[in-house]
Amino acid sequence: MESTGVYWIVPYEMLEEAGFEVLLVNAKFFKSVPGRKTDVKDCQWIQQLHSYGLLRGSFRPSTDIIELRAYVRQRSRLFESAATQVQLMHKALTQTNIQLNHAISDITGVTGLNIIQAIIKGVKNPKTLADLSVKGGRKNKDLIAKSLEGNFRKEHLFSLEQVYEAYEFFHKQIHRCEEAIEQVLSTLQVEPQLSLPESGDKLETMPSTKKCAKKKQQATGVPIFLTLLKQ
Repeated sequence: MESTGVYWIVPYEMLEEAGFEVLLVNAKFFKSVPGRKTDVKDCQWIQQLHSYGLLRGSFRPSTDIIELRAYVRQRSRLFESAATQVQLMHKALTQTNIQLNHAISDITGVTGLNIIQAIIKGVKNPKTLADLSVKGGRKNKDLIAKSLEGNFRKEHLFSLEQVYEAYEFFHKQIHRCEEAIEQVLSTLQVEPQLSLPESGDKLETMPSTKKCAKKKQQATGVPIFLTLLKQ
């Protein structure tokens, strides 16, 4: 079976569950059949090459690793979506003349989110908003207050509320992904100090395992169950 996009996943899984041994073949390993390209000719060409023993299947990890990798990749996509909402929050704040990013390093920290929530609820007094800062002295709060002298137009506050709610939604989804990851990890037996790029659940499937793992671990500190599952 040729690995084209995501179209191979359903038939592959169904055939595998039915007891067939399925070989997933990278299209780079064989040339297309000469002449006009059609699905029928392609599958006949692949079957012919396979009958000659010219194709080898791509590595496929075990079912639990596949499940875990799906959750981790979904989590990564959700982080990207949440990051987009942060950019939109910056834009909405700028439209109200609020320069909060000049006073605090991260608007998604405790102080930033406290202030944004208060603005959405209708608080407009800069000093009242600055008092929501969780740390820092009077000088720091004065700086924050100065950055909160905004033009609180209704349409800009509406946009801010929308993107804030979207940001919160994505973080709830991320939390659900992390719960699913932890559930799968509780059933796996992996060495937490090794890190290899998508090598599956058997470390011996890759050459120089110990050397590669040690180097990767020292460089990133990323545990195996995350590095296994990257793109």
